[in-house]
Amino acid sequence: MTSLLDHPLVSNRYFFPQPTRFADPFFVDCGDVRLGCHFRHNHPGAPVIVHFHGNGETVADYLPEFVDEIDVIGANLFLAEYRGYGMSTGMPLLGRMLDDVECVVRAVGLSPRQLIFFGRSVGSLFAIHAVSRFPDAGGLIIESGIADLLERLLLRVQPSELGVSRSGIEEEIGRRMNHRRALAAYGGPVLIMHTRCDGLIDVSHAQRLAKWAGGPVTLTIFERGDHNMILEVNREEYVAEVARFIGKVQGVRLKAKG
Repeated sequence: MTSLLDHPLVSNRYFFPQPTRFADPFFVDCGDVRLGCHFRHNHPGAPVIVHFHGNGETVADYLPEFVDEIDVIGANLFLAEYRGYGMSTGMPLLGRMLDDVECVVRAVGLSPRQLIFFGRSVGSLFAIHAVSRFPDAGGLIIESGIADLLERLLLRVQPSELGVSRSGIEEEIGRRMNHRRALAAYGGPVLIMHTRCDGLIDVSHAQRLAKWAGGPVTLTIFERGDHNMILEVNREEYVAEVARFIGKVQGVRLKAKG
């Protein structure tokens, strides 16, 4: 059965794919599509951050600077790509993209305990879905994330355009992406970063996500920058927050082994 989330109007109004190319792509086979990802794994035994970018970005936007910064702080980084974006085949379909998360995790080839799922903006949908599917994941980072997908979708498409009532789309989102339930069930450490001046996704989304977290949560709200400049304007503090969080995840892992 085709998901309402795969409706062409949702794809056309919510995703903005563009072709980009980069050296040494790491391709992930998801059956009907191939995702052009990137994997830097220079630190055996260290956590792997599995990063899901925003809907107006591609993996290439994070090369090489962001990858280098994560490398310097001693973690590995897997940049996940979406259907239709960058060097991937297919077209963006939200429901199918949620299913692709499991393909990505399998392709990394490590226990979820060694993974930190990281979602920026729309990428938060996939990172939160990842911890719902892999509740033993080592950690979760949400940057400029979305608490209520329905709120965001209704800015761009009306239920009547999809041939359903509001309750129909509420039911489908609740079935596939109930963030409150997913976060409450996840007991691992969570880092949530947002800027107070985000004019696209209000800071209240970050506050809700932090409130719902079932495990230890750190909420960092930057006073400078906006939705698209949060990293650029706060780079030193941003990277330091990520480094501290990675240290916390490693400490949890060592304590569990002890």
